[in-house]
Amino acid sequence: MKQDGFRAEEIDTSRPHPARIYDYLLGGKDNYEVDQQAGDELAAAAPEARIGLRANRAFLQRAVHHVVGSGVRQILDIGTGLPTSPNVHETAEAVAPDVRIAYVDNDPIVNAHARAMVSRSAPTSVVLADLRDPQAIVNHPDVRRVIDFDEPVALLLVAVVHFLTNADNPQQVVAALRDALPAGSFLVLSHATGDFADRRDAQAVYNKASATLNLRGRAEVERFFDGFELVEPGLAQVPFWRPDGPPPARSREIGFYGGVGRKNG
Repeated sequence: MKQDGFRAEEIDTSRPHPARIYDYLLGGKDNYEVDQQAGDELAAAAPEARIGLRANRAFLQRAVHHVVGSGVRQILDIGTGLPTSPNVHETAEAVAPDVRIAYVDNDPIVNAHARAMVSRSAPTSVVLADLRDPQAIVNHPDVRRVIDFDEPVALLLVAVVHFLTNADNPQQVVAALRDALPAGSFLVLSHATGDFADRRDAQAVYNKASATLNLRGRAEVERFFDGFELVEPGLAQVPFWRPDGPPPARSREIGFYGGVGRKNG
């Protein structure tokens, strides 16, 4: 059986995958023993890992509330990961039921789960594609089916750009996606960092995974927002971006920056 260019036997379950490690640490069931082992190693190397991933997920929900509340009715979610409720479409539809969403991920297992998750949710599309080829994403017919690039779009790059190496030219990748967006669009981005603790041991866990973890400092992460105007409070550790309650324990150690930017022209 072949779907979106991948055969079932091409699905690699021999190495940990970032989406499945994430799922495991969030208490999900869509992972394998290799992902569980990697998740345990990550939590041992970075004791705040589970707290940080939950805080990152909460940041995503608050950011989606913000962009949809600002009037955007289209979301392009790249690196969507495995379903974790509330999902992006559930969060968005709670604000505005007419939001259209395109989910994009490069893992066929994620793709299959996402298709099942949104089978009753329309208009939503699920696309198997890679962030490293932004033009292929923008031009994909299933993206174009639900996303009108003549109208404002919320681009979600949440906990995904840090899986691009410098050789992947991440600044150019994000810039290519930015250039496809009209004025009034938003970028929602979060990114792992080693600014608050030495996390080289945690980074090493991903050396045997299907994608490496590339920690970047504040200035590097801020550059991904070139061409966007950061909304208040700017780039912040994810628990402190417009919190809707007390920050979780160990929040000052959480190695995730998050921000939302608006494209004005």
